[in-house]
Amino acid sequence: MKKIIKSGLKLLLNKLVSIIGKTSIGRYLYHQVILNQMEQTQKIEHNGISLFFTIPNALNRFRADTFSTKEPETLEWIDNMPNDSVIWDIGANVGLYSCYAAKRKKCKVFSFEPSVFNLELLARNVFLNSVVDLITIVPLPLSDSLSINSLNMTTTEWGGALSTFGKSYGHDGKILDKKFEFSTMGLSMEDAHMLLNIPKPEYIKMDVDGIEHLILGGGKDILKCVKSILVEINDDFKLQAKDSERYLKEAGLTLKEKRRWVESESSPFEGTYNQIWYRN
Repeated sequence: MKKIIKSGLKLLLNKLVSIIGKTSIGRYLYHQVILNQMEQTQKIEHNGISLFFTIPNALNRFRADTFSTKEPETLEWIDNMPNDSVIWDIGANVGLYSCYAAKRKKCKVFSFEPSVFNLELLARNVFLNSVVDLITIVPLPLSDSLSINSLNMTTTEWGGALSTFGKSYGHDGKILDKKFEFSTMGLSMEDAHMLLNIPKPEYIKMDVDGIEHLILGGGKDILKCVKSILVEINDDFKLQAKDSERYLKEAGLTLKEKRRWVESESSPFEGTYNQIWYRN
């Protein structure tokens, strides 16, 4: 019933916007509504750090509201790294953890985020938190090699996730329910260092919803220099889990912690864990 009501409201709103958009006053009002939504922000406090995030929709409000509770292990991992560390945030989304690492530990962060729908919010959040000098946005997807391919997306919503570069599967290895795509340039971690002159990371946070193993496979030399990596792995996606473990062990890293960030057994992410690896 809830889905039916939402669907009906969406159709009604779409019709209303279509009618309003035919007049100059209507277009002006619509434009002002969008601008006003992008100006909406929320302040949060965590561990003595104040952060500000753009919240143009319910999804980003949820991200702000659950900042301290959704992935506490990620925040603890950041809290335990030395000041001034170099971090690659691969799959940065709208930059919540990039901003926290920059403000909490004065880290030099390279935020990899290819979604055109997330990049504006990422840039706004970096600016809102006055960490422009610490965070570099890299608007390209990482994979196992330098290539031109499609970024396949399940949503065009601001702050959306579950996209994948160059593959038709998603976070669980199953066929992606694609809603949008565009062609872009992808590269490996080693390409990012060699071709873009991005400093090698001391720490890596990786959450790209399905091709983590490909990125790790394309960054074997980079992984040898990493002190720790936090990577999201779906145990039910056997190829991803097996290959990721092999690459990380070959790099001399040891699994220290594995925590499931979704508590509900009925969730489609029930088999997904944040794995934290360290160099002994």
